[in-house]
Amino acid sequence: MRVIVMVKETERSEAGVLPSQQLVEDMGKFNEDLVAAGIMVAGEGLLPSRKGKRLVFSAGGASKIVDGPFAEAKELVGGFWIWKVDSMEQALEWAAKMPCPHDLHGSEESIVEIRQIAEPEDYGDLLSPELADREREMRARYEESQRQ
Repeated sequence: MRVIVMVKETERSEAGVLPSQQLVEDMGKFNEDLVAAGIMVAGEGLLPSRKGKRLVFSAGGASKIVDGPFAEAKELVGGFWIWKVDSMEQALEWAAKMPCPHDLHGSEESIVEIRQIAEPEDYGDLLSPELADREREMRARYEESQRQ
């Protein structure tokens, strides 16, 4: 199974305060361990929301663009990993090994959310055999493009 491991922003990280050199080194070591174990598929940090955009869709089909920054830093994702694991329990075991993703001050907390990524079979009858074939073909093309 695949999971996305999302590191939530803190007020300081959303304000653009960079992590300490020690945290960068510790996180690099953790990433090396994930790769060596065959767990890590991808992982990246994200810039603060002030450098982002949101596309908001309305019921009538209209959409609008909203410029960052966005409210409630603790609700924003500041970075992520994609992990391939055998179970949610294994994901939690690896997450427990990670260094705290933020240099915390005062009453700050650092929150990491882990969610299973939906696979085609999770959609049941909604995904026709034709759509499932197209999904598999698209994934195969993507994986091939990554090898080049």
